[in-house]
Amino acid sequence: MTDSPENPAWPAPSYPAADAVPEAPAPADGTAPAPSHAAPATTRAQARAADDHAALREAMHRVRVEVGKAVVGQDGTVTGLLIALLSRGHVLLEGVPGVAKTLLVRSFSRALGLDTRRVQFTPDLMPGDVTGSLVYDPRAGGFDFRPGPVFTHVLLADEINRTPPKTQAALLEAMEERQVSSDGESRPLPDPFLVAATQNPIEHEGTYTLPEAQLDRFLLKLIVDLPGRDAEVDVLRRHASGFDPRRLGDAGLAPVVTAAEILAAQRAAASVAVDDDLLGYVVDLARATRQSPSVLVGVSPRATTGLLAAAKAWAWLGGYPAITPDHVQTMLVPVWRHRIRLRPEAEIEGVSVDAILTSVLQQTRVPI
Repeated sequence: MTDSPENPAWPAPSYPAADAVPEAPAPADGTAPAPSHAAPATTRAQARAADDHAALREAMHRVRVEVGKAVVGQDGTVTGLLIALLSRGHVLLEGVPGVAKTLLVRSFSRALGLDTRRVQFTPDLMPGDVTGSLVYDPRAGGFDFRPGPVFTHVLLADEINRTPPKTQAALLEAMEERQVSSDGESRPLPDPFLVAATQNPIEHEGTYTLPEAQLDRFLLKLIVDLPGRDAEVDVLRRHASGFDPRRLGDAGLAPVVTAAEILAAQRAAASVAVDDDLLGYVVDLARATRQSPSVLVGVSPRATTGLLAAAKAWAWLGGYPAITPDHVQTMLVPVWRHRIRLRPEAEIEGVSVDAILTSVLQQTRVPI
């Protein structure tokens, strides 16, 4: 079993069979196989599909490299953002102020080339400031809906835990159903759609704990730690040479993929095969969280489907045709760490959710 890192690092390529084109089988009558130029149509289609998948994976790698022009030492977090995008999920970035959470999302969205809006969450922010509101039009003599910043491809919800739960809840429908309802009408959001929210640790002053329903809408919770010494020296070196985080274009950061490629990559990641034993393994892991003596509320079925989607995206990035237990194990902590509520006595004893999940991984039988 592999260890579950804080955030997933970029996967190493898998065995060649992931993208290899199978040879044409020998005829049942024992005659010589057909020459290669007469390969069956299914083989040619498999070859084209393998090439398409390889090209899409290379496009995702370009995004990672492009973000690296502005952000140093956060490869795992960038990979997590890609996994959320491929899984059609959302991501919550938690870290102390000044570790480049906002810069990371801005750089990521710029590399994607998608429409992006930023909302600075504050104590006086109202739900309509996020989703939009009805505005009276005196010329028409009626009310028109004015879309809010949520009508975009990438929504940067900056410091989401600095606004009260009422405003946080304004994103629930948008994140789950990808639409906004107002005045009896549902308005769809653009596709792809990703909410990347940042928050400071909840023990800091002036913050609100996110409600459980809000947390459960995020596919991943990624911890953005302080950079290592070498990475921090590199950050200073870049600033000393004139890097300005407010002017990403000057750093050479530019779109490297198209919306069509992103949608195709999402479909490709969703097509990764899953064995029934792996489905049972995910359910066993979920049931183990519910039965842990330190856990008050374990993960829900939404958490299991989220883990499956993230494991598929992780496997696809590595070139695997099907997910393995390693893929599930690697993604479990980032996908489930924000969905578990500990018992008060466990919190008093200093037990962490990540430690509980690591224990669950160690004690749950792995399918062969």
